[in-house]
Formats: sequence, structure tokens, C-alpha cells
Amino acid sequence: MLGKNSKKHVLNLTIAILAVALVYSVVGTVFAADGDTPHASIFNLNVPIAGSENVPNISVGQFLENTVTNTGINAIANGVEEVPDLIDPTKVDYVPGWQRLLMMAVGFLIIYLGAAKGFEPLLLVPIGFGTVFVNIPGGGMYAEHSGMLKIIYDAGVGNEFFPMLIFMGIGAMTDFGPLIANPKTALLGGAAQLGVFVTLFGVALMNLVPGIDYNMFEACAISIIGGADGPTTIYVAGKLAPHMLAVVAVAAYSYMALVPMIQPPIMKLLTSKKERMIKMKQLRHVSKIEKILFPISLLVLSILLIPPAAPLIGMLAFGNFVKEIGCIERISKTMENELLNIVSILLSLGVGSQMTPEKIMNPGALGIVALGLFAFAVATAGGLLMAKLMNVFLREKINPLIGSAGVSAVPMAARVSNKVGLEYDPGNFLLMHAMGPNVAGVIGTAIAAGVFIATYAK
Repeated sequence: MLGKNSKKHVLNLTIAILAVALVYSVVGTVFAADGDTPHASIFNLNVPIAGSENVPNISVGQFLENTVTNTGINAIANGVEEVPDLIDPTKVDYVPGWQRLLMMAVGFLIIYLGAAKGFEPLLLVPIGFGTVFVNIPGGGMYAEHSGMLKIIYDAGVGNEFFPMLIFMGIGAMTDFGPLIANPKTALLGGAAQLGVFVTLFGVALMNLVPGIDYNMFEACAISIIGGADGPTTIYVAGKLAPHMLAVVAVAAYSYMALVPMIQPPIMKLLTSKKERMIKMKQLRHVSKIEKILFPISLLVLSILLIPPAAPLIGMLAFGNFVKEIGCIERISKTMENELLNIVSILLSLGVGSQMTPEKIMNPGALGIVALGLFAFAVATAGGLLMAKLMNVFLREKINPLIGSAGVSAVPMAARVSNKVGLEYDPGNFLLMHAMGPNVAGVIGTAIAAGVFIATYAK
């Protein structure tokens, strides 16, 4: 009779033998060494696997070698990818693995700024993840016809679809009341477009830098960044310079997200403490009929004067009209909430998918980033200086801080104007006053886009 411990040892030995047999059969199935077709080798029985006639035999050594070769570590350290040239698709560029690693680090930095620092997380978090995803070595998330990011980009980022839906959502969530109540603040939104047009001259100067050569189509796509309006930037680039869409979209959305960092130093530099403490009277009540007629009037004027801007302004007017009439509230709520959120996520992922080394790490792209920052700074200064100029002639003074909201980053720029004002007078609430030039800036940037398209589009 076997003792209790002996029975246990026999049981363990039996289990071990069965395990070895199972491993042997599986390894034999996948790594059969003889013949052209993988066989199932179970206890010396060679049984062909149906449908595997064209599958090559792989030894255990080859399997382990392939596993190591296909790791991300090896791809980053030793890998080099061929990608189509941005200008001439018949040529190829070579992207070493370390550049992918660098771009993934940029992606994680963008995620950090959005998640930890609170810089517009709705934009930066998906942009950051899109950047990481597209740079995964061998991940294939931007593969033609099958990659998720490629599908998103082709569906709405590389054309006007997502920008149009964004404008519709912005219209549905925007109150034009402050602009209607104080129409002169529209001048501040118009003055902020100074950054767009001044940058056209900056592009000409940038061409003096070796390795950079922008034409007028590209100059228009770059200068529209000054409006701090991502959808409009994508719209213009898609019409005039599709090959630059990636980097101008990334620059526009980056500066939109960094409004709280970029604008305050410029605001404080160009205004005095006394000006920053100016209090403005409460805005008059705007009737419902005024709010309903405004988007219709805006659409009609854009159709008559600048038809190329009518699609963007029309979608803005459509969303706002649905909001103001009040009888189809369910549609209005969908436009400004679920639909806008979904499209914003997809658009941001699509923008992040363009953050690849061949598109970002070159002199032309760096020039765009520099010019975009210049355009944004000039736009901010233009609104501030226009407010100061208007105060020379107005009896009821305007707080110049609301002029910085003339860039069309809605409602971020208006919130920044209000925040800086509160720093100097905790009782000075400028948010509603700043919304006037802020929404005027949206319209102004769309008009600037229409002018560029009408002038240069074929």
C-alpha cells in the first residue's frame, strides 16, 4: 500500500507527464520541422492542419527571435519606418524609432497639461492620447483603410465635416445677447483679426530662413491660426493647403488650450492698473425676438457679402437659431451637449493623429508653430489696443481687458478676461461683457476665412 505522501507524489508526477505531453503536442503543432505544412505531432502522430497549406514552418528559435524583434523596445532602439513624403507622395521619408519615442513623450506631456494642470482637458487629453497612439511602433492605428485614427481623420478632420458640426454646436451653446446689447464690442472682435492679416507679412519674412518656403495658400492657412479657432483653421487649410492641415490644426488647438498661459502677460503689459479696474455698466435686457432675428440676419449678410464664409457662419446661425426659438429644445440640447462632445473627442483624436515625426520635426513645421504664436499674440494685442483707442472717444469707458477676448476661443478667452479683472478688483465681473467681443471674434475669424477662400481658392 502506498502511503499518503507517496500517492501525492505519484499524482504530481502524473500531472507533470500530462503537462509535458500537452506542451509537446502544442509545440509540435506550431513548430513542426518536417514538410511544407504545419503538422499536429501528438505522440508521434503527424496530422496535417486543414487550411494551413501556405503557412510557413517556424522553429522555436525563430519564434523567440521574432518575438524579440517585434517588441516596442527594439522598434524604438533599432527600427526605421518608411513614410510617404508630405509634398511628393511618390517619395519616402525615413523615421527612426527614437523620433517616435520623442513624439510619444510629447503626447504624454500634452496629457499631463490637460489632466494635471487643467489646460482645457476636453481638447488636450484626447489630442495627447491621439499623439501617443499614432506613434506606437507597429501599432497600425493610422494604417490605411483599417487604422482607427486614419478612419477618424478621413471621416471628418481632413475635410469640412467635423468643423461644420463644431460650429453648429458652438452656435447652440452661444448667447449672442451680450453682443446685441453692446454692439460696439464687435469692433474688438474685428480688431483681433489683426493677428490673422499681420501674420501674412510674417510668413513672407519667414521665407528668408533657409529650408522654409511658404506660398500664399500656405500663408493663409498659417495666419488663420491667429483667430484661435481650430475648426476654422481646419476649414481653411482643407481648402487652400491640405498638406499643411496636420501641423496648422495642432498649432491652432494647442494655442486655444494655452489661452490662460499666453494671454495674461500680454494683457498686463499693454494695460495700466487703472484701466484694468474700470467697471462697466450692466448690460441691457435683450428680447427674445432680437435673439431670434440675429442669427437669421447674420446668415443673410454672409450670403450676400461673403458667400465662402456662409457655410461656417450658416452652421453657427443654425445652431443658435434652434437654441433661441425654444420649440425644439431636445435638438438644441443634443447639439450643444452629446453631439458637440462626441465630435470634439473625435476631432481632437484626429488632430493628435497628425503629431508624427515627419510632420512635426522639420523646419517648415517649426516655422508654423512660431508664426501661429506670433499671430495669436498680435490678435490679443489688437483687441486690447482697439479698446484703448475706443476709450479716447467714449464717455462710458470700456475695460480694455475684454478686448483680449476678441480672439474666437469661446468661452476660454472671455473667462481669462474676467479672471484677470478679478485679480485687481474682486467685485469687477467682466465675463458677460467679454462674451460680446468673444462671439464677435468667432464671426470675424469666419469672415477672414471667407476672404482668403474667395481670394485664393480655385
